Amino acid sequence: MRKPRVLLLSEGFGTGHTQAAHALAHGIKKVSPHVHSRVIELGKFLNPTVAPLIFTAYRKTLSVQPKLVSLLYRTQYNKSLNGFTKLALHRIFYTQTAQVIAQLRPDIVICTHPFPNAVISRLKRQGLKIPLYTLITDYDVHGTWINPEVNRYLVSTPQVKGMLEDRGVPSSQIQITGIPVHPDFWENGDKVKLREEMGLRNMPTALLMGGGWGLSFDEEHMKALASWADRVQLVFCLGSNQKMIDRMKEIPCFQHPNIRILGYTREVSKLMDVSDVLITKPGGMTCTEAMAKGLPMLFIPPHPGQEEENCEYFVQAGHGRIIDSADVITNCFQELCDEQQQGTTTPRRNDQTEQAAAYDPTLCAQAVHDLLFPATSEVTAPSLERFKAGITARPLSSTRLPL
Repeated sequence: MRKPRVLLLSEGFGTGHTQAAHALAHGIKKVSPHVHSRVIELGKFLNPTVAPLIFTAYRKTLSVQPKLVSLLYRTQYNKSLNGFTKLALHRIFYTQTAQVIAQLRPDIVICTHPFPNAVISRLKRQGLKIPLYTLITDYDVHGTWINPEVNRYLVSTPQVKGMLEDRGVPSSQIQITGIPVHPDFWENGDKVKLREEMGLRNMPTALLMGGGWGLSFDEEHMKALASWADRVQLVFCLGSNQKMIDRMKEIPCFQHPNIRILGYTREVSKLMDVSDVLITKPGGMTCTEAMAKGLPMLFIPPHPGQEEENCEYFVQAGHGRIIDSADVITNCFQELCDEQQQGTTTPRRNDQTEQAAAYDPTLCAQAVHDLLFPATSEVTAPSLERFKAGITARPLSSTRLPL
């Protein structure tokens, strides 16, 4: 008997969309070991030469012209991709998508980026019969996510559900599942034991992350961080930002035994376990992972667009603060040091509060299981009250699961 197949389609504009897809694939495997999943960045898969050039151009534009990106995001905020744009995407970039679907023969398709979502929607209008589910990977909804051919939207919070309803999506087609996180983030590890295993001191620890593209921090804040190295252990995860890694390794104030400088790593779950605070840009995936771990956050001022919306959500929900001055860092670190001197620590939120109970990390994977096996599924959709504090998500490994 053929095992059920799930095809997850993403794109490489940033790292969060694909991380969410991998997180869900691993979650599905844990909840339903007999289900086969595969993650594909569709544009890169179909155009391995051209796609990386486009993604690099997008990254440079985001860095050099953030106001332009913000303008484009806002002017198109309430608009779906029109028919001409969908046709152009298909003809220029995704012309072989139908062949991919025919070869892999998935039972359902889940899209974690608007572009493959639009392309599969177009194929459904032309007669493709496969169910299409859209996993929105932020705490906001841009109009490009919305297509009438989508069978169901999997969303992070009741607020996002309300945004979709305001744009005409029937409530019955929206399911609040939270953004999926990899099973590594489903539980907390032993902080003291993991610090010893990783060669870190048992002292207040700050983890600094910037997503897969690396940390972007101004000089004043960097100096403020380094000035605390005698009292607070600093672990920098700089992703693919090799230029910044090389630069920091040459600056004397960062040559301190309590400062660890890392590039890309798959140990993010453990690094969150050993840390007392996360300093990061407000990407949906990283912040959801931290929320699942109950790790307090300080936010680097966000890039225009969805990061601004993510930041607003997490700040309003009480999960962190924006670093609008060096005093924010100073006050946070002083509090950590005071707690250590007094022999007390602030309990992590997901061990103590209602907000943590609102996020069930298995829920998105279980929802997919229920969609595949509706006749045998248990009732898994919790009441809206359970989600009143909001929900979170996380990113993950780049290992692809073959169908």
